[in-house]
Amino acid sequence: MKLNIPTYLTFLRILLIPVLVAVFYLPWPNAHLMCGVIFMLAGLTDWLDGYLARRLSMATRFGAFLDPVADKLMVAVTLVLIVQADPSPLVATASAIIIGREITIASLREWMAEIGERKKVAVSELGKWKTTVQMLSITLLLFGLDVSEQQLRPIGQLLLLLAAALTLWSMIIYLRAAVPAFSRED
Repeated sequence: MKLNIPTYLTFLRILLIPVLVAVFYLPWPNAHLMCGVIFMLAGLTDWLDGYLARRLSMATRFGAFLDPVADKLMVAVTLVLIVQADPSPLVATASAIIIGREITIASLREWMAEIGERKKVAVSELGKWKTTVQMLSITLLLFGLDVSEQQLRPIGQLLLLLAAALTLWSMIIYLRAAVPAFSRED
């Protein structure tokens, strides 16, 4: 297993998870604002590791495995923290949809790879839009826990609902692509 700059950036994203959790619970003014900054930094490392891996031909199998794991861990942990701080039915439902979809699609991709049809459920353009909206909504929700709650919280919640809708839409597309594989007799 060869480690390179993109892989180190992915490891950094994973290491930021316990930092984000610790900062979230610190009794500091604006601790949640700082969490938003940490989450944005994690998002930047996600973009940068992918960019470097492609641009400098540094893509590795290990990196291809670790990158989505790091993303899903960061998003799931942060959504759980947000729901704990803002236990509204809207935020909880949207967060459950997003986390549930990630588990479902990760399992689907693993199964499709096992039967040699992984490309049918590869990341789509819709998935990239979903991720962008999701990251923006989570950042705004974190910021909204400390500053401009009246302005940022509703926008973050609306974007989280949009992310949940995009999440369901993309999940349906991936599941529909897998239906022929489900129907085949082995």
